Amino acid sequence: MMKQNRYLPVTGAVVVVCLIAAAVSMAIPDHSGRYGFDTIVDVPEYKTDAARAIDACERLMDRYMDLSEKLISQTGGECQAVSTKLDSLDLRLADISTRLTRIEKALGIDPNGNPSPSKSPKASGK
Repeated sequence: MMKQNRYLPVTGAVVVVCLIAAAVSMAIPDHSGRYGFDTIVDVPEYKTDAARAIDACERLMDRYMDLSEKLISQTGGECQAVSTKLDSLDLRLADISTRLTRIEKALGIDPNGNPSPSKSPKASGK
């Protein structure tokens, strides 16, 4: 019986220590949410060589269009003058072509450059 009485206070002390530990752990507030964080990793998308080449061409075309717009807006009056001059040249060329056609017809010249059978050169001396 003596042996049994000796284990009783030790068992009681262990139970009291466990109850105190449980009470203390319940009394401490849960701060595990405070240390949580979201990880955001920003990785650029993978592009093939063809996709990079297409993007470069698109950027180049955008720059070309911007440059063209600037040049057109700066030379708007000049473009009108050039257009008028080209129309004038076109009318003059049409007039020259009409005159040349009449001259070829009057002289009997084939407009394609073939010699006319009615005006063939005669053999000399025979």
